[in-house]
Amino acid sequence: MVAHSHLEWDLMPSAGTKGLLSILRKLKSAPDQEVRILLLGLDNAGKTTLLKQLASEDISHITPTQGFNIKSVQSQGFKLNVWDIGGQRKIRPYWRSYFENTDILIYVIDSADRKRFEETGQELTELLEEEKLSCVPVLVFANKQDLLTAAPAAEIAEGLNLHTIRDRVWQIQSCSALTGEGVQDGMNWVCKNVNAKKK
Repeated sequence: MVAHSHLEWDLMPSAGTKGLLSILRKLKSAPDQEVRILLLGLDNAGKTTLLKQLASEDISHITPTQGFNIKSVQSQGFKLNVWDIGGQRKIRPYWRSYFENTDILIYVIDSADRKRFEETGQELTELLEEEKLSCVPVLVFANKQDLLTAAPAAEIAEGLNLHTIRDRVWQIQSCSALTGEGVQDGMNWVCKNVNAKKK
């Protein structure tokens, strides 16, 4: 089951879309450049909320993703494909089908769910070992920082051994998909590193 949704924006950004439009402008280094962003993470990490936050959609009613959503964001000659793939265990083996030609991997972690840090770390390690994703820059969003029980990004980076990654650029960004805090910073990093990779 594939939910394709197509977002077209007019060029007069409302306050909500300003963030993503400015991000898209920065990505524009070739006229028909398509940027493929793979958005992954365990179920309940906040991927769909993050995606809706990026697309300035309503985030008040979100249900667990069954299968996956593909968002194609088009604006001013850009095409930004964001794959939001359900994180339930039975779906994870299918992640592999979406690795081809990925420009950036965004991995979302629920910073407040300490019981699953080991599981999420294992999944991330496996992703980083995938041949098709070798050298692909990775942004880890330490999500749900609005919760009091959230572990700080530095602690998560330590727990996931991110400092041992040598074959690619990586970044961990604390954020709250709910409030939008930190999301723009993470996406600015994405833009910088997509352009670096494309050259």
